[in-house]
Amino acid sequence: MPDIKHFDPDAALETVVRLFWRQGMASTGIQDIVNATGVNRSSLYSTFGDKQALYLAALRRYLEYRSQPVFERLAEDDRGLPAVSEFFTGLVAARCSGEYARWGCMVSNAHAGAENADPQVRAVLDQHHQRLRDAMHAALVTAEARGQLAPGVDVGSSADLLALLAYGVNLRSRAGAPEQALTQTVQAALGALSAAR
Repeated sequence: MPDIKHFDPDAALETVVRLFWRQGMASTGIQDIVNATGVNRSSLYSTFGDKQALYLAALRRYLEYRSQPVFERLAEDDRGLPAVSEFFTGLVAARCSGEYARWGCMVSNAHAGAENADPQVRAVLDQHHQRLRDAMHAALVTAEARGQLAPGVDVGSSADLLALLAYGVNLRSRAGAPEQALTQTVQAALGALSAAR
C-alpha cells in the first residue's frame, strides 16, 4: 500500500520557513522543527529529506512566495522612482513592525550565515539577488524615461546600489536599527538619484 501522509506538507513547510527565518539554520534543530510542525522526524525526512534539504526547500519557498511577488510588482510599476520609494517604505515597515519585526529577510540572513557555504543555497541567494537587481533596474529605466533621474546617474550601477541598500535595511533592522534611521538612509540614497534634488 502507498504511504499516506497524515499532514499537509505545504503547511508544514510554511511553518518551517518561519522557523528558519526567525532563528536561522544553525540555531534551529530538527527537534525544533518537529515541535513547531507537529510532524514526526521520520515523516519530515521521508517528505523533505534531511535538515539541509528542508532548509533549501524553505529558502526556495521564501523566494517564490515572499520575495518574487514584490520584485514583480516593482519591475512592472510604471511610476519610476515613486515605485522604488514605495518598495523601500514597505520594506522598512515590514522589517521594523508587525508580525515579522526584527526577523530580517530569510535570504539576507542566509548571506550572513554559515549556510551560504552550500552551493545549492548560494545558487538560490544568487537567483534572489539577480531578481532584486533586475527589478530595481527596470524601475530605474522607467524613472530615466520619465526624466526623474539626476544628470549622470548610471542606471546599472544605481540598481546595484539599491539592491545592496535593501540587504542593508534587512540586516540592520534585524540588529535593532530604528525605523526612522533606516528611512532617513533610504531617503538620502533616493534623493541622490533624483532629478528633483
